[in-house]
Amino acid sequence: MNTYYSNGKLLITGEYAVLDGALALALPTKFGQNLQVSELDVPSIIWESFSVEKTLWFQTEFQISELGVLNADKRVATLQNILVEAQKLNPNFLNDGKGAFVQTFLSFPNDWGLGTSSTLINNIAQWANVDAFQLLHNSFGGSGYDIACAQNNTPILYQNKNSKPLIQASNFLPDFTDALFFVHLNKKQDSKEGIQLYRSIDEDKKEFVDQISELTAQILGAPNLLIFEKLLEAHEHLVGEFLNIVPLKQSLFTDYFGAIKSLGAWGGDFILVTGNEQTPAYFNERGYETVLTYKEMILA
Repeated sequence: MNTYYSNGKLLITGEYAVLDGALALALPTKFGQNLQVSELDVPSIIWESFSVEKTLWFQTEFQISELGVLNADKRVATLQNILVEAQKLNPNFLNDGKGAFVQTFLSFPNDWGLGTSSTLINNIAQWANVDAFQLLHNSFGGSGYDIACAQNNTPILYQNKNSKPLIQASNFLPDFTDALFFVHLNKKQDSKEGIQLYRSIDEDKKEFVDQISELTAQILGAPNLLIFEKLLEAHEHLVGEFLNIVPLKQSLFTDYFGAIKSLGAWGGDFILVTGNEQTPAYFNERGYETVLTYKEMILA
């Protein structure tokens, strides 16, 4: 049996603009996904996916010869498409007359938005011995920062230049990490919808991309919490103005004492907030029960 593992991800700066080459700060998480593969003597795939509670949430079985046939089940079709694209990148993959019994294990709830898809793609890429960034491009699309987080165990600076990922290990570990929290908004945001919204904006994005890159550099080098908070707010204002969306603090948490920043596609998953020992209680009282500290969430 072969086992593969990929880290989850959080995009701290650069949401949307990272698609067009903006410099972004991304953090791999302590949560991720395992993929275990056992060889079968018959040319079929038996697939089982387990949640963090160890319950079976997805199961399918099909012949490898059926990979190119459109499946009515959307989840099965998505999985088969990834495998087909992996075969295109490596013709020897699943092409020796044998099959595989595959099990995946998430270490975070499915609705947390930490990279259920990206960790799967990176794991399949390892299994198929293909380039994960290319597999992502050919199947799901996206900037690739999530694949970079899947493969790295430290904070990274990520930039997409000429369709090639530029990844640099970052020393992002400010001395105020005890004041950083991640709050789940009790819903999962469809990143594809967010990308479509961004792509639909018909105006020159160069200035926006450049401004986001500059803010990323400033946030990375923020000397103290106060300046860090002001930079987060500036980032929120800039993205909100560009997308014509009211930032979350203005729409839901006007009385919160710290800074609040959306992460990734706006409207769901996790937000980054600055605060203190009172922060968990503030959000818990408003129905947001999942509040994690920086040390609980981030792989560093």
